[in-house]
Amino acid sequence: MSDQYPLHLIVKKPNFYGFSGLDRSAHIREEEGWLDRLMAAPETRIVPVWRSRSLITDDGAGDPCAGMLVAMDHRALIEQAEFVVFLGEKAGVSHIGLDLSSLDEAQVHDIFADHGIFTDLRQIGPVLERFEGSILAYARGLMYWHQRHRFCGVCGAPSIALKGGHQRNCTNETCRAPSFPRTDPAVIMLVHDGDRALLGRQQVWKPGMYSTLAGFVEPGETLEEAVAREVWEETNVQVEDVRYHSSQPWPFPASIMLGFHAKARTTAINRNDNEIEDAQWFTIEELRDFEAIGNTLPRPDSIARRLIEDWIAEVR
Repeated sequence: MSDQYPLHLIVKKPNFYGFSGLDRSAHIREEEGWLDRLMAAPETRIVPVWRSRSLITDDGAGDPCAGMLVAMDHRALIEQAEFVVFLGEKAGVSHIGLDLSSLDEAQVHDIFADHGIFTDLRQIGPVLERFEGSILAYARGLMYWHQRHRFCGVCGAPSIALKGGHQRNCTNETCRAPSFPRTDPAVIMLVHDGDRALLGRQQVWKPGMYSTLAGFVEPGETLEEAVAREVWEETNVQVEDVRYHSSQPWPFPASIMLGFHAKARTTAINRNDNEIEDAQWFTIEELRDFEAIGNTLPRPDSIARRLIEDWIAEVR
C-alpha cells in the first residue's frame, strides 16, 4: 500500500481522522515475535494512550504535534501497558499503540514530563498533521475496545489479545469465542428545504450550539432508512432524496460516521422524543453568520461541520 495520502479516493476535501496513508500491514499481526522484532528497530515509534487521552507535544516551533516515542528508548513502557497493539507502518516506520491507563497521574507526570501532556484528541485534532491526527484516533479507538472486552461476551470468561491486538479470544477451552474490534455505524445528515437547513441541539452541549441530526443504524436497516427514521424520531420531519456525502472515523468513543444530505418532504417540526432539546430551520444567511444570532456551529473537526459548510457552498 502506498505511503501517500489516498486522497484520490474522494473528490471532496477529506474529513479529519481519515485518509492517513497508513499501511496497516496485517501480515505482521500473524508473525511470531512481532513485538520483540519491532521494539528492536530504531525507527519504531510508540503511540501512548492514557485513559482515552493522547500524548501531545510541540514541534519545536510552538505548534502542537503527536507525542510519539522512540520504542528502543522506552522498552519499560511495554511492561507497564495494559494493552499493546500493532497499528501499522508509514514510510517504513512501524507504530505500536500502548494503553497506559493503569498508571496513576503521578506516574504519568514522572514518565512523560519531558514528552508532552495527555489531552482529549478532540481539543487538538483539527490542528494536527493529517497522519498524526488519524493514528492518534486509531489508537484511541482500539484501546477503547480492549478496555471494554476483557471478558468473553458468550460465556463471561477472561479474554486475551491476539494478532497484534486486533483480536481477542476467550480463554475458556470449551468456548474459545473470538471477538474483533467493533465500530458502530451511525448516520449523520443535513436535511435541507430550499435555502434552509434543519439543525438540532442536545441539552448537554454548550449553550447556543446546533448541529446536524444523527443516530445509530439499527439491525436490518439500510443507511437511507436509518437517515429517514432518525430525522422522523427526533423532529417529525419526513425526508426524501437521501444522498451520501462522505464518512469519518469518530472514535469518541467507537463510531464510523456516515454522512448524508437529504431533502425535506415535510417541514413542520414536532420533537417526538427527548433526545434533542431543540430543533429549528435556519436559513443560509443565518448560518453564514451564526454567532450574530447567538449560536455556534459544531466543532471544526466533525463531519457535521463539513455537511453544513458543503451544503452552503453548493446552494450559494
